This record gives sequence, structure tokens and C-alpha cells, in this order.
Amino acid sequence: MNDGFHFLDIIFFAMVAAFLVLRLRSVLGRRTGAESPPEKWRASPGDAGAAVIDLAARRRSVFEPPAESPAGRGLAAIRSVDAGFDLDGFLGGAHAAFEMIVAAFAAGDKATLRPLLAPEVFRHFADAIDLRAQHGETLTTDLVGIRSVEPVEARLEGSFASLTLRIVSEQVNALRDHDGHVVEGSAEQVIEVVDEWTFRRDTRAGDPNWALAATRTPED
Repeated sequence: MNDGFHFLDIIFFAMVAAFLVLRLRSVLGRRTGAESPPEKWRASPGDAGAAVIDLAARRRSVFEPPAESPAGRGLAAIRSVDAGFDLDGFLGGAHAAFEMIVAAFAAGDKATLRPLLAPEVFRHFADAIDLRAQHGETLTTDLVGIRSVEPVEARLEGSFASLTLRIVSEQVNALRDHDGHVVEGSAEQVIEVVDEWTFRRDTRAGDPNWALAATRTPED
């Protein structure tokens, strides 16, 4: 009887995990190819010479870098090859990705991490998880909240688009040894964590989803 319940639990959690991954993939940029073109205000036929106003310009994100900045020019280049790119939608997806990746890394959940990370980044994350396991250590991370997610760099290199985000969050991190003693961090102290994560995708590929391609902690 107990084995039956455990089996049902495994099925349930697998379904939940699949739902979360599919949800994340949708907010990180999945497109069906049937999207409507950007709306435009057009002058009535009687208003000869009136200008056409693209609403996309009016809907710029509050996090939109200045058009003349390197990040602004990078975003313009990305939009030139991906007319469906939406910065606000991307930032929302990155917010969700950050939560999922941080939680999965702490839990040692490689299955969740694999589809969200570029191969090289996954290898580094997996190596760190394996090293913890070898030492009998466990990591607990309580993501108290994400204070901001803002673009700091955007570029298009060939067909590859990349966006680097500065993510400021509040976390409680504690690394424990095999006896349960905290050897790094604190189980009670909330700290501010500043990360810069780079998401990347091939705009010519059939898969429209972005993957985490690099992480770093800014020096400033």
C-alpha cells in the first residue's frame, strides 16, 4: 500500500515539474508563428499626409535602455531579426527562470536545470552539485524576493542574440556539512545578492527559447 502511494507521489511531482518547465518556456519567448503584427494607429483616409504611429514605440519597457546606448543598439539589432521580441515579456520570463534555477541548484535537481541552461553552464552547475554530494554537504536557499531585473547589455552576433540582466535579490543561504552544521552562510541572515546572468539563443533556430549562457557576480 505504501509503495503505491509513493508511486503516485512520484507521478504527481513529475507532472508538476513538467507544468513548471512548460510555463517557463512559454514566458521566455515561445511563439507559434500565428501572432498578430504590431498594432499601428493610422490616420483616417481623409487625413492626407498624416503620419503612421507604431504603437511598439509607445509600449517600450520602463527598463528600456536609451536607444543610443550600446544596450539600446543591441536591442534594436535583436528586434531587427526577431520582430516578436518583447522586452517586458522576456524580463518576466527571466524572473521566473531565476527563481527556478536558484531553487533547482540548491536542491541538486539536474533534471530541472538541464533544459534551462546552455551545455557549458549546466556542466559547471552539475559539477558543483556533485562536489557537494561527495562532501556530504547540503545547500538551502530561501529566495526572499527579487528586487529588480534590468538589462545591462544586449547584442546580436551573427544569428545569436544575447541579453545580460542585472538581478538583485534577497536570499538566505546556508551550506551544511553531513552533520547538519552550517559551514558557510547563515540560516537566518538575509543578504542582498547581485548577479549578472546572460541569456542566449539562435534566432535562426526552430526553438525560440532562451537558455542561461553565463553567470557572474559584478565587482562593483
